Formats: sequence, structure tokens, C-alpha cells
Amino acid sequence: MKTLSTVLLAILATITLACGYGSNYNSGASTGTMPAIAQLSPNSATAGSQAFTLTVNGSNFATNAMVNWGGAAQSSTAYVNGGKLTVAVPASAIANAGSVQVTVTNPATTTGGLYGNGTTAQTSAPMTFTIN
Repeated sequence: MKTLSTVLLAILATITLACGYGSNYNSGASTGTMPAIAQLSPNSATAGSQAFTLTVNGSNFATNAMVNWGGAAQSSTAYVNGGKLTVAVPASAIANAGSVQVTVTNPATTTGGLYGNGTTAQTSAPMTFTIN
């Protein structure tokens, strides 16, 4: 009887360990890489001017990073490298004098599998674009 109990206990332990119980767990999403803007080029425009391409220089830009113009994600964002993005700014966005906050967001990522975690989205500190 003692042998049977020992065998059953060994089988139970093997099944428990084989299914990964307690060995891995999903600790939730981790913090993604924080992008940083160092310079906007150009950093200003004249109200009523034509459309132009804005270059955002900085660091830690993901390949799918998005430039936000006044809080709105710009689908025309193009990744050049980890330190440079470009975005088409339409004439309608600079029709009136004022200032616009420009940020960059590295979107959240997901990792597949049973224990995949992924990362949360991270948005840079804003930089001001001036419309004279």
C-alpha cells in the first residue's frame, strides 16, 4: 500500500510540474521603451502656409511609433530610424496662428503564447510647434 501511495504521489507531482503550474506566470504587461523628442524640424510655420513634412528627431522610436499632432495620431507617420520620424502636416493644420503640442507614442505590444506579457504604450514629453 505504501508503494502504491508513493507511486501515485510521484505521478501527481510529475503531472503538476509538467503542466507548468507555479513555474511561469503572467505578471502583466511591462513598461515599454519611452520615446524622447530632441528637436522638431522645422519648429515653426507661418499661418496659412502650404503643407509640409515635419521631421521629429529624438531617441527610442519604435518602428511602428506614431507622431501625435495636438493629441491626434497621424497616420502619415513614417519611420526613418530609431532617432527620426517624418510626418506630413496638411495646410489645414497650420491655417491659424497658435501652438501645437507634438508627441511620439510607441504603441503597446503583445507577446504570444500562454505566458506572453507584452509592453504598455509609452508617449514622450510634448514639444511645442509654433504657428506664427
